Amino acid sequence: MDVAENFRAIRAELDSIARDEKILLVAVTKNHGVELMREAIDAGATDIGENRVQEAAEKFPALERNATRHLIGHLQTNKVKPAVKLFDLIQSVDSVHLATALDKAAAAIGKVQDVLIQVNAAREPQKSGVLLEDLNTLINFVDTTGNLRLRGLMMIAPNLPDAENCRPLFRQMRKLFDELKSARAAFDFLSMGMTHDYKIAVAEGANVVRVGTAIFGERVYT
Repeated sequence: MDVAENFRAIRAELDSIARDEKILLVAVTKNHGVELMREAIDAGATDIGENRVQEAAEKFPALERNATRHLIGHLQTNKVKPAVKLFDLIQSVDSVHLATALDKAAAAIGKVQDVLIQVNAAREPQKSGVLLEDLNTLINFVDTTGNLRLRGLMMIAPNLPDAENCRPLFRQMRKLFDELKSARAAFDFLSMGMTHDYKIAVAEGANVVRVGTAIFGERVYT
């Protein structure tokens, strides 16, 4: 598995299919070791994504590389304090309760925490994310906080046998993103698409993709 070669190939592919904006490629390093993370960053990765706060806390101090650090997994309120210390962008805000805790933790260390709101557009009961009918309430709350800066939206599409069936969801999210962006100067990230569906997500307007397996290979679970 040549991590550098994989990363550069996907980066070149994204540059070739992007419409009118550069696509941010987040290299998802969940269950991959620090050495592979370093290889990706040395190959040009500017952003890395972790799913778990505890795993990031163990790996980041040993990384010895600079990269923007994204939390892309579900965040429990009991992990909020370390999360705001570890991550530059938290992509998985899905409730007023979590936003309140994040705002308090960020204020305690004098930080303005960049966040995305995770939307459960497919209404999958097993997944986190705010439902569409509750999105405006959460957005309005985040806008009132003193230490959170809303940067955009995130969605995890259903893992269907044919990713083409997710295209309408991606399109719906881009329409929603454009509507919200028109009134928000800092609203600039639409995070959609992973290894199995990122090409379709980008075609439908994603400007952030989260790719792990296609860069690092299958995860090793212990």
